[in-house]
Amino acid sequence: MELIFIIVGINVVYVSLYTLRTIFVIKGQSALAAALSVVEVFVYMTGLGIVLQNLNNRWNLAAYCIGYGLGIFIGSRIEEYLALGYVTVQVTVDCVQVEIPPKLREYGYGVTSWLADGKDGPRLMMSVLAKRSNERKLIDILDKLCPNAFVVSYEPKNFKGGFWVKRMPKSF
Repeated sequence: MELIFIIVGINVVYVSLYTLRTIFVIKGQSALAAALSVVEVFVYMTGLGIVLQNLNNRWNLAAYCIGYGLGIFIGSRIEEYLALGYVTVQVTVDCVQVEIPPKLREYGYGVTSWLADGKDGPRLMMSVLAKRSNERKLIDILDKLCPNAFVVSYEPKNFKGGFWVKRMPKSF
């Protein structure tokens, strides 16, 4: 029975590392991804060796599969906690309130704003760039400043120009 827990634990660690390594590669952190892959492969080979030596027990194979699924879940939770990268938040406000962009700038966010025409009249559009780790805080601020705002967030892939580029690591 203890072998089952070892197999689950090893696979949780392996797949969590695999998930993080993949995310680091996508985010351009190739040196960190390479270092993590050394540990990942060691854990993988250890776990696979244990399972292959004990294939006669279906519970070991089931433990491997359960550990894999848990590893995906835990790895994605770790990535959410780390919140690597940046997010662009597009905000549409139904009334043209010119005081919102300056207030967001006071909080340290980069804001570009413009007037737009909506179905029911004029709108104030804002594009706000923030670190992913600050996305929840930004949305909370927007809820206080303009509770009826329509908010969409997405992760930008490339950056060129603007005052934010000077703050970013070279990998972006």
